[in-house]
Amino acid sequence: MLFAVIPAGGSGTRLWPLSRAGNPKFLHPLTGSAASLLQATVERLAPLTAPERTLVVTGVSHAAAVARQLTGLPEENILVEPSPRDSCAAIGLAAMVIARRDSDAVMGSFAADHLIGDPDAYAATVRRAVDGAQQGLLMTVGITPTRPETGYGYLQCGGTIGAGPMRMVEEFKEKPGYDVAVSYVESGRYYWNAGMFVWRVDAFLAELARQRPQMHAGLTRIADAWDTPAREDVLGEIWPTLPKISVDYAVMEGAAAAGRVGTVPGDFGWNDVGDFHTLGDLLPADADGNVVVVGAAEEKPGVLLHDSSGLVVLPQSGRLVATLGLHDMIVVDTPDAVMICPRDRAQDVKKLVDRLKERGADGYV
Repeated sequence: MLFAVIPAGGSGTRLWPLSRAGNPKFLHPLTGSAASLLQATVERLAPLTAPERTLVVTGVSHAAAVARQLTGLPEENILVEPSPRDSCAAIGLAAMVIARRDSDAVMGSFAADHLIGDPDAYAATVRRAVDGAQQGLLMTVGITPTRPETGYGYLQCGGTIGAGPMRMVEEFKEKPGYDVAVSYVESGRYYWNAGMFVWRVDAFLAELARQRPQMHAGLTRIADAWDTPAREDVLGEIWPTLPKISVDYAVMEGAAAAGRVGTVPGDFGWNDVGDFHTLGDLLPADADGNVVVVGAAEEKPGVLLHDSSGLVVLPQSGRLVATLGLHDMIVVDTPDAVMICPRDRAQDVKKLVDRLKERGADGYV
């Protein structure tokens, strides 16, 4: 049975002011139901694993909220990192902890803040990735591109493995310009890189040791102390010395160059909910194209939209939100901040967070 690891970090700056450093997007119900993105992630992994084999890696400031939302997980399966060190340290720590429980384990890493339209197809795709992992490959799930997207990284693929649909990954590509993205999609050789990984823990840790021996040594020291009274002391000493680097850069790019990375194509309605415009495209709209994002129905505040269309409205303060003659806009109302912008500027919301940081207004960030 698969060990599922869910890295739950980041602040989702394009979803400000809803998503904050202390209350990031994966804790919010943006799924069209009362479930948070994190809870929805655990739910769709249920056919693939069990609670005792599901681990979440999160920060100190989020650990209590994660535990409250995931009461079915054993307490020891919430791994708390003292500070953000990017995905390689988080995933590497989880791999070390799993290896001590089961040295032959297959592990998958799945982001806490994605939406999936077809959970059954998703589970089938992950099972195919497990097949590749059992052959010793570091597997990714490649999303079949539906448009020339410039906001995602891409996987450049080579030949099929066996009878398919698995393919070798030749290279990880950075986010391209529009013309390059068009050429990627038209070639049929590229998938979106969704940041979903499946591998045998021994294969991943061997590759980590080959490419990043210092990180491997540091994580080994932490893992050796994990179930001892020395855990906090060793974490405090070693964790700040680990490089801040993503698993893509630290391990996967070099592994692909060595012919050790495979992928399976996924077509299950994946989205990373990167901004409010995208969220509006994913959730049901009324006859005028307006999307009101709420959690449980009993919490729904008042919303009055008159002669308005194409809106994405997040009423989170309990106040009445009313619009008149407003079109193709985003309106986010939280208890301490209101943000309004055109939908086509949704990617620029992070600039507001940057400005607040410049002003020292950390309480809003």
